[in-house]
Amino acid sequence: MSLLDIRNLSLSIHGKPILRGISLRIAEGEIAALTGESGSGKSMTAFATLGLLPKGAKATGSITFDGTNLLTLAEPQMCDLRGREIGMVFQEPMTALNPVQTIGAQVMETILIHKAMPRDKAEARTRAVLKRVGLPPDHVPLSRYPHELSGGQRQRVVIAMAIALRPRLLIADEPTTALDVTTQAQILDLLRGLAREENMALMMITHDLAVVSDMADTLNVMRHGDIVESGPTGDVLRQMRHPYTRQLLAASRHQANLGAAKADAPLLSVQGVSRDYPMPRLSLFGPRPTFRAVKRVSFDIRRGERVGLVGESGCGKSTLTRAILGLEPVQEGQITLDGHPVWQDGHPNLKVRRKMQVVFQDPYGSFNPRHKVGRLITEPFHLLPDPPTGTARDRAIAEALTAVGLSPEDAGKHIHAFSGGQRQRIAIARALIIKPELIVFDEAVSALDVRVRAQILDLMADLSRAYGLTYLFISHDLSVVRSITDRVMVMRAGEIVEDRATKDIFDAPNHAYTRSLIAAAPQLPDDLEALNAPHPAL
Repeated sequence: MSLLDIRNLSLSIHGKPILRGISLRIAEGEIAALTGESGSGKSMTAFATLGLLPKGAKATGSITFDGTNLLTLAEPQMCDLRGREIGMVFQEPMTALNPVQTIGAQVMETILIHKAMPRDKAEARTRAVLKRVGLPPDHVPLSRYPHELSGGQRQRVVIAMAIALRPRLLIADEPTTALDVTTQAQILDLLRGLAREENMALMMITHDLAVVSDMADTLNVMRHGDIVESGPTGDVLRQMRHPYTRQLLAASRHQANLGAAKADAPLLSVQGVSRDYPMPRLSLFGPRPTFRAVKRVSFDIRRGERVGLVGESGCGKSTLTRAILGLEPVQEGQITLDGHPVWQDGHPNLKVRRKMQVVFQDPYGSFNPRHKVGRLITEPFHLLPDPPTGTARDRAIAEALTAVGLSPEDAGKHIHAFSGGQRQRIAIARALIIKPELIVFDEAVSALDVRVRAQILDLMADLSRAYGLTYLFISHDLSVVRSITDRVMVMRAGEIVEDRATKDIFDAPNHAYTRSLIAAAPQLPDDLEALNAPHPAL
């Protein structure tokens, strides 16, 4: 018998259709995946189940949870169900947590709001549930604040909040998108264990078919508010009756045509670089200890070379990147671009900085929403001693937008008028407009769904062939790194532990840490016949 039974659910917001008669069922202990591109209706299905629809939303059909149609319940009745019977794990843990409350208070709040037990027992339950998700209070005290935790630890706190009262249904909305591969594997194992051991139904929303193939019992493929294909995961991925399912699978396995590298003389040189950060004093008059985030790192990137940098959160990738871009000084060593120091006489060398640009992970967050695209992509002009104006400026804007597959007319639009993939194209146009010698891509495709990600990777490959780009590509997604780089550097605890050609790294990794990263990365099996059998309840 199904715990959650959604039948013929249609949803519109201010008259615009969002969901079109979808139906799906989830049994106790079952893991059901919803997959599809951004805007397909995955999250709206979850919000409809939780009764968290925006104003102007109108839903028809039925969402039956344990025999009760949730669409007929008043808000106080839904408040009683949320957290107690239905839990939710959101995509971005930092925004889901209150920055001014301790993690213990936030997990305990769920228990106290529902008056499930007195405060002393609620605190004991909080300790137990944090231990259950891998945060034992003797190692991670309840007095910690969210900013004091890593991304994986914050996601565990969000999961602890969601399962504090042992809900019968857990909804996880892209819970591992921003996590590195080893942390992602731990979170997925945790969610899988909760479903199996607690007999908890799990609705897993993700665009990653590799995660789905390894974890889900059933798969529902969504497109434009419809479920176009559903069934046991193995059956859906083996048969792929709908063309859209085949497109998603092809995009998941997509390899960009990077072309041969035109590597020339060294462009970026990092020699013996170390970066320290001060730590809190251990005593009132004692010396202030330091933490060494980067430890005597050395490497070269040749002109025209495409290099990847991978490693877990906290390994020093971001610290090293800031040093390369001249945003932070280093305590030891030197970084030069084309023979000129990035940091000189205690100040960043602006003549060098204008030769480097960066593309960030979140294209929307890196743009000012009040300005139009034409102004946004010309922001790097302030680095130039004589920036183009008038017709020359308009020509530069049109050239940059055309290079990334957009129209010159898009310069007059605001950033909210574009999709996630288009925003990332605009971010790349901003990086290209002053024709830098080095571009740093910092998790530039990790937030994109698989088809848009494939398009952006193809764009990068096209630009690399056309302009001979030199770039450093930082990512936790090893399949993307394999597709878009010539060489990979593996970083661990502030050190480069392996630096070899991409093919060699993936085919025959030398270092044990590299092997652990590759083993932790979810992968679609080459033989889809080998996929797991569905859950016994099916």
